[in-house]
Amino acid sequence: MSNSSHTFSIPVMGTGHSIDSPIRVGPYGIDSVISIVDDLLVERIRKHYCKKLELPYNNIPRSAEDGRARRITAYLNLAQKVVQDQFEAIKSQPFFEDNEKAKYFDLLPDTSELKARYNELMQTEEGTLRDKISCKLSQLMEPGSIDVNIMAKVDGLNYEKDGTPMSGEFSDANAALRGYAESDLSSSLILSAGFNPRLYNYMSEFKDFYRDAKGDIKKKIILKVSDFRSALIQGKYLAKKGLEVFEYRIESGLNCGGHAFASDGYLLPSLLKEFREKREMLSTAVKPLIEKYYEKNADGFSDDWDFDEPRLTVQGGIGVSGEAHRLLEDFGMDATGWGSPFLLVPEATTVDKPTRELLENATEEDLYLSGVSPLGVPFNNVRNTGSHQYHEERIEKGKPGSPCPKGFLESNTEFTENPICTASNQYQLLKLDEINQSDMDEEEKEKRREKVLEKACLCDHLGNGALIDLGILAEHRAPQAICPGPNIAWFDGEYSLREMIDHIYGRGESLVPSERPHMFAKEIVLYVDYFEELVEQHDGSSGNIKKLKKFKNNLENGMDYCLEIAESESYKDENLDSIPVTVVEQRERLNAIFQQLAQPA
Repeated sequence: MSNSSHTFSIPVMGTGHSIDSPIRVGPYGIDSVISIVDDLLVERIRKHYCKKLELPYNNIPRSAEDGRARRITAYLNLAQKVVQDQFEAIKSQPFFEDNEKAKYFDLLPDTSELKARYNELMQTEEGTLRDKISCKLSQLMEPGSIDVNIMAKVDGLNYEKDGTPMSGEFSDANAALRGYAESDLSSSLILSAGFNPRLYNYMSEFKDFYRDAKGDIKKKIILKVSDFRSALIQGKYLAKKGLEVFEYRIESGLNCGGHAFASDGYLLPSLLKEFREKREMLSTAVKPLIEKYYEKNADGFSDDWDFDEPRLTVQGGIGVSGEAHRLLEDFGMDATGWGSPFLLVPEATTVDKPTRELLENATEEDLYLSGVSPLGVPFNNVRNTGSHQYHEERIEKGKPGSPCPKGFLESNTEFTENPICTASNQYQLLKLDEINQSDMDEEEKEKRREKVLEKACLCDHLGNGALIDLGILAEHRAPQAICPGPNIAWFDGEYSLREMIDHIYGRGESLVPSERPHMFAKEIVLYVDYFEELVEQHDGSSGNIKKLKKFKNNLENGMDYCLEIAESESYKDENLDSIPVTVVEQRERLNAIFQQLAQPA
């Protein structure tokens, strides 16, 4: 488990764009996250690195027994070896030279104790003392943590060749969990996209998630959450099984990349305020449950073991150092997550050149919340991706949808006994035929057709950018999808790792223009946009009106709190002036949208 000196990490980005980020940035002490949803992609990346580094490679075929878990374990063990080898090589380099070791320390935040010791060393004259400080400083270096992400919702059951359902331990999420649990990694497992009791129960079968005799936990649990209540409920559920949450990772519901899990109108500042005020409950409510578990199932909970308050981190739309400082200082967060900007950093992520150029040139109008995900959850997207072009060409040829080569998002049983994916050619042809045969008017039919055809093959296409970037596949054979957050519209170039990290820590000139709206202002706009969509979908029921009123009330309360924040002193490059202007405009717009509910259809 890494004790990073950095105050940020690189979150998971799609299935492929951070697939080898630990190999790229881990040797420099930076934490990052791998998605292990796509074990077939994972296997291809492992093969690539084994060949590149001249390491032995034994293929684990798709038909292999427990192949999903084994492929994941094999790749994570490889990543651990590569990161450790590269880190040791950097660690062994001498000080006082322009080398990778100097880069390791230069990248650290100026507030880091390790950076302070390094600066002290740089001012120390040759001799025994300098040698002593050099030796101690090298010992204190740590590689970045190789963390992994499992989307709890992506948990389809699998079948034997004869169509017989396999047992629950071979479901997609459980097999991925097993692959991580049986790896050599000492890191964190990030669980996202909802509460999955089957998955949470299965975690209790692996000792690495529990304390050893010294009280240490080899594999720690991080929950990505959208509100305090959910965090507390899930934390207590796990605690009853003796499982402790190491960190709660709070994410903006809409101002983020990937799938967007909107709250009921609760803006990020309001959520963070509640976490700050009730933080102590996250430990006091679970400690008795943890102690009870160890009393019953082990030799008790030792008084010598540390029981720390869980870390709180936040991500989603952070764009300048001042915003990060506010989250760390005013809201008491332990670290921040910077995702989308790193899509423009080739040293950190795998994005093919055409898609990276698409992102460099993207405006706010090009970035939108789409309905392409087969999960039925809004998905952050950018216009004119290779994936979009691929699907448009198939529609023109009368073959809509995808052949569904991987099937990770198969969940629909509308027309079939076994689940199929709503982005598949099979589903879309069946659904289009049903629409065409219906008694709806032509305008309604066209609306339904558009929704059907919008679904895209994410589980395959989100990994293709990595395969192209690494030279594994040619661009014309691999349609690319990508899922940046709206924030990337303000970053317009390709950046080095040093440039991006200096930007994060406020060292030097900002990479984004001063007129960029504050992340809190942008989130307000996104939530009013979302509210407008909810009103358009309003079914006329009293229950739905009640939900919309609650959403509006929560949003207005959040705006009021944002106005309070805007009155405080700004941090470096923080555009607080954009908040009051946005609140005035969006409050007026919100009220106008709400008035539509009172008007007859």
